[in-house]
Amino acid sequence: MSRLFDLDSPLLSFLSRVGDLIWLNLLTVVCCIPVVTAGAALTALHYVTIKMVRNEEGYLTRSYFKSFKENFLQATALWLLMLLLWAVAAGDFYFLSMMEGGAADIMRIGLCAVFVFFLCSSIYWLPLLSRFDNSIKNTVKNACLIGISNLPKSICLLLIYAAFAALYWVFLVRLLPLIFLFGISAPAYLSAYLYSGIFKRLEPPEEGDVGQSV
Repeated sequence: MSRLFDLDSPLLSFLSRVGDLIWLNLLTVVCCIPVVTAGAALTALHYVTIKMVRNEEGYLTRSYFKSFKENFLQATALWLLMLLLWAVAAGDFYFLSMMEGGAADIMRIGLCAVFVFFLCSSIYWLPLLSRFDNSIKNTVKNACLIGISNLPKSICLLLIYAAFAALYWVFLVRLLPLIFLFGISAPAYLSAYLYSGIFKRLEPPEEGDVGQSV
């Protein structure tokens, strides 16, 4: 029974990880409040969660703000680009919804295909930026290649985010306390398990951290 409360016991390790996710979620929520800083906040979130998955996290707060500051400009640019493309896609879907006929159906199918491709790519933008030092152009390019070449995992990532989004939408009031504690960090942590292996193949054998290019 006493081993249950040892510092390296599974129970205390689990509780420690839960505490880390709560603190990480609070940091991300606070840093996302200005909206324009959300890109840097989410990039820092991915930077820490992939370290957590690999048991490399060290000082969580220090690691978080290290990534936040180092990737702020590029993360903000990618975030604004992502919002712009989402707005364009929403406008196109709205426009096509008002059209009728076979041509409109073909255009809708084509737009859906492009949108799925965009989703499979964009889910890697910020995680890639958090892990590799690269230009915005190459980050987007590499994200496209990774998204398509790892399509099953990309779809699983989309399903994780979609499942959490659906839960929040349906049970928003009931889950509000949990959303505040785990709403952002939990899906990011689960996702890191999927893309960590992909990134590992792109990292040098000696070390895999910010400062490497792909």
